[in-house]
Amino acid sequence: MIEENVKNLLEEVGTNPLGEKVTLVAAVKTQTVEDINRAIRAGITDIGDNHVQEFRDKYDFIEGNPHRHFIGHLQLNKVKYLIGRTYLYQSVDRMELAEEISKRSERAGVMSDCLIQINIGNEESKGGFEYDDGLAAYEKICALPALKVKGLMAMLPISDDEQFLRSLAKKMRELYDKLREKDADIEYLSMGMSGDWKLCVECGSNMVRLGTSIFGPRHYNNT
Repeated sequence: MIEENVKNLLEEVGTNPLGEKVTLVAAVKTQTVEDINRAIRAGITDIGDNHVQEFRDKYDFIEGNPHRHFIGHLQLNKVKYLIGRTYLYQSVDRMELAEEISKRSERAGVMSDCLIQINIGNEESKGGFEYDDGLAAYEKICALPALKVKGLMAMLPISDDEQFLRSLAKKMRELYDKLREKDADIEYLSMGMSGDWKLCVECGSNMVRLGTSIFGPRHYNNT
């Protein structure tokens, strides 16, 4: 099932309407090492972890040297476990986190790449910078010595109102385009999960984070 899902998704994800290749990040929360490696052998090149403990426990057993993304909420005291091992910190949702990643990256002699998380739905249950603060957050994070902004990340609210969701997704693309005009290093708009990725890609996302679509329902006894 995993192999077939990956094959079908890679064909379907393809490019967005702007002609940009869409990167498929497999969200591997609670998945076994065996299933993660099956997905990689089927063609997955990028995997995303939500929990630092899982990232650490499985790190040495993952095959194929995929890009390792961290896509979950990150506590400051756990940043140290990810430095030098993470391709992209997708969930930089506050300045103190950006500062901690930069500080520890500088100590380790590495430059880390990140996405700025935007709370596009203004949801209390989700982290991230407010939309109107996105440009200011970019300027502040760019001033840090060992952290490079590579784009934006967002999670759309759960809603049956497709027009509303499209309006939010298009606003994210507008902010992404503004940043890209300023900075040639801006590369990723990570927006879209298993329930809404098609809408997000249609609105200009060029990176999606899919778990259930690849692995099926999560099995929480695997952690």
